[in-house]
Amino acid sequence: MQQLTPEGHKIVSDLSMRYGVSTDAVTHMLFAVLNGNGTMAQFNHPEFAGSGQWMQGGMIMLGDMFNHGLKGSVDGLCNELSSLLANQPGLLRSGSFQSQSQSSGGQQSQASGAPVGNCSLFVPDPRNNWYPSELGAPTSTGSQNNVRYAYFADARRLAVETNGDVWVYDTLDHQIGGFSQQQGMGGSITFTSQYGTVNLASLPVMFRNGQPVQQTTPVAQPTSSSNATPPQETTENARTGTQSEILDAIGRLGKLKEEGILTDEEFTEKKAELLARL
Repeated sequence: MQQLTPEGHKIVSDLSMRYGVSTDAVTHMLFAVLNGNGTMAQFNHPEFAGSGQWMQGGMIMLGDMFNHGLKGSVDGLCNELSSLLANQPGLLRSGSFQSQSQSSGGQQSQASGAPVGNCSLFVPDPRNNWYPSELGAPTSTGSQNNVRYAYFADARRLAVETNGDVWVYDTLDHQIGGFSQQQGMGGSITFTSQYGTVNLASLPVMFRNGQPVQQTTPVAQPTSSSNATPPQETTENARTGTQSEILDAIGRLGKLKEEGILTDEEFTEKKAELLARL
């Protein structure tokens, strides 16, 4: 179980006094909301009438079903805890960034009176810091299948982890809002930005596992397959194939000129266009 920071203990204590329950009850509900990804909680604590369930939007089930005062307290507490967790980078995960945590510069709705801010609730777990530390705190995070994402809007970087490999992309001028992944092994990854749906492969790869990636064009994205071709190899193979195709095309143009189908001027013009692509 994650450990609370001193700031986290202070917040729990404040909620305990305001809702008239013990710190143990608040802590129990905090982890219940966390396990419900911030939108629901299944709990079992005597101060909340035993076992019960809370869902964001007002659906509450308690052992003491006619205790409307307790229902109101549980709903208020859970909403504050949900808002609090939403401001903790990397805690709440889904296949899209749109519902994920935001940095201090992002806009987040929160319940009135919620003791949220730039504090950190939990002691960091080193196992969760899979992205390069120099990128700082992510604007938003998410996961889908066996792929994890961390978006750093200010640094214009995107970190993607799959099969133990960490890829860092330059996001250019994209303002990323969400991700999706096709099902099955090797499924392609796309993201949404102000330009619509974009393939991840269109972004330049800056680093792979901490090592710089030398390239001249955007390269293939990581996939869920462990046999994915390294970016540099993909770029070199593509360049070799392009050169071969252009040289073959020039050879065919030469034959057309020899057969009188192309004039010298037309041959020279087409040849120049092809050579410009090398």
